[in-house]
Amino acid sequence: MLSILIPTYHYNALPLATLLEKQALGNKLIFELICVDDGSFSHLNQENQKINNLTHCKFIEAKKNVGRAASRKFLAEQAQYDWLLFIDVDVIPKNPDFLIKYLKEIKNHHEAIFGGFAYLDSSYEPKKSLRYTFGKQREEVDATHRNKTPYKVIISANFLIKKHIYLDLIEQHTENSYGMDYVFGTLLKKHQIEVYHINNEVIHYGLDENSAFLKKTEQAMETLHHFYANKQLTKSDISILKAYEFLKLFHLQHLFGNFMNFFDSSITKNLTQENPNLFLFDLYRLGYFCRIKN
Repeated sequence: MLSILIPTYHYNALPLATLLEKQALGNKLIFELICVDDGSFSHLNQENQKINNLTHCKFIEAKKNVGRAASRKFLAEQAQYDWLLFIDVDVIPKNPDFLIKYLKEIKNHHEAIFGGFAYLDSSYEPKKSLRYTFGKQREEVDATHRNKTPYKVIISANFLIKKHIYLDLIEQHTENSYGMDYVFGTLLKKHQIEVYHINNEVIHYGLDENSAFLKKTEQAMETLHHFYANKQLTKSDISILKAYEFLKLFHLQHLFGNFMNFFDSSITKNLTQENPNLFLFDLYRLGYFCRIKN
């Protein structure tokens, strides 16, 4: 028994919902599919309303925008089954046995299962080069490698989790800032939730343009800093925090932040060109993190 949950905002979710309904019915699954638009009041919701005509599927239009985390919590609360499959609206399952591959893992007593991300070569555009390159090199990771450090590559756009565990984890963490995947991975580790990774990818189509992705990256660093400053990210696998702690050990964090700020325009130029350097992107993120004030 499976609850498929799709959060959306100003996006046509009907193709994804139709594909998942077809898979579920074809495999005679006991399921429901719930899609919630987070108060976008978009004209695209005319298409999304057609989800209500699909079998065991419903679409809900929220009356106000509450943000990604709160919208996901609402979806989990609406779900009637014990297993929740969260899937972002801007992805498409890579395999026709996507749902079955997840359900086969339930009997192995895992508490949270992550399927992974994939990117098509045809998705590359120069104006979206940074998001594509980051996704291709850092997110498109085989499950064997992800399982070596299971809490590090946590992508909440495609995962299966027990309902009571998810609700317990996010009860005190409904902040709506970009970058909550950092926090979610740490929460899973802190509470010793058994995480397992499989190769059951979704193809990510909704790539941000370079300038927008850099802005979201800065928001993610601010989110990360907020939780770090409030001592909520202990025993973390986050590379940025490990690098920051190393600099802090020698009282170099402010010097490094100012040093990176001096080269900000040059680094930004590289990150927005056709072949961005991800090492520079790491330095950009670390430098920005070092400059955030408590």
